[in-house]
Order: sequence, then structure tokens, then C-alpha cells
Amino acid sequence: MLGAPLFATPALAAPAVSVDSAVFVERTRLHHGETVRSLEPAARLSRGDRVVTVVNWYRLGGNGGFVVTNALPAGLAYQQSAEPSEEVSVDGGRNWGQLGALRIGGRTATPEDVTHVRWRVSPTQAMAGAGRIAYAGFVR
Repeated sequence: MLGAPLFATPALAAPAVSVDSAVFVERTRLHHGETVRSLEPAARLSRGDRVVTVVNWYRLGGNGGFVVTNALPAGLAYQQSAEPSEEVSVDGGRNWGQLGALRIGGRTATPEDVTHVRWRVSPTQAMAGAGRIAYAGFVR
């Protein structure tokens, strides 16, 4: 008679993921007659500043893909993402889609209506163990 195995490994364990983010402000200056753009850590923001939020993800274990979701601060108006496949929500995360397909009342939602941004990280991308996603916005 055979006993039960000592070790059991699930065929597909849900991925364990850690996420952190940093906010940068875009600065422009003239250098030798040319406009130069740079990103600086956002210590202080002012109305109209263009900011870039960088979201870093780290797969700590498990298998498969996962979803990274980031809520936008109320004082930030969404502009664009560096990843064209992002989905947005304009109702606090209840419904998701591409910006041009979402509606608020009788009108098409605008970037200023975005409350959350999310990205689907495929199993293949997740195998890399870490990744970075970024999106831009303006301080209201």
C-alpha cells in the first residue's frame, strides 16, 4: 500500500505580486537654444504641472498573469499611458474599457473623467519577474 505524497504542488498557483509607484514632474528648459524635457521626483506640484506616474510590479511567486490597477488622485487629470492596451474606469473602478468607448450620461468620457487605470500583465510578461508601466496626467 502506498502512502499519500509528502509534497503537493498546485498545478497553477495564483501569482503573488508587489507593486510600488513613484511620481515625477516634467520640467522643460532651454539648453543651448533647444528645449529639453526632463523628469524630476515630484517634491511639490503646482496646477498645470505635467506628471508621470511610474508603477513598478514584481512577481514574487506563483504562475500566470495578473492585473495592475492604479487609482488616480482626485487632483490629477489623466492624459495617456505608455501602454496602449491599458483600460480605464470613469466610475471608481466599477466598469472598465478603452477611453473612447466609455460614456458618462449621454456623452463620451474624456481623459479628465478617468478615476482608475489598469493593465493586464500576460503570463509571458509576468515570467520576466518585474516590469514597469507609466502614465501621464496634469495637476488640476
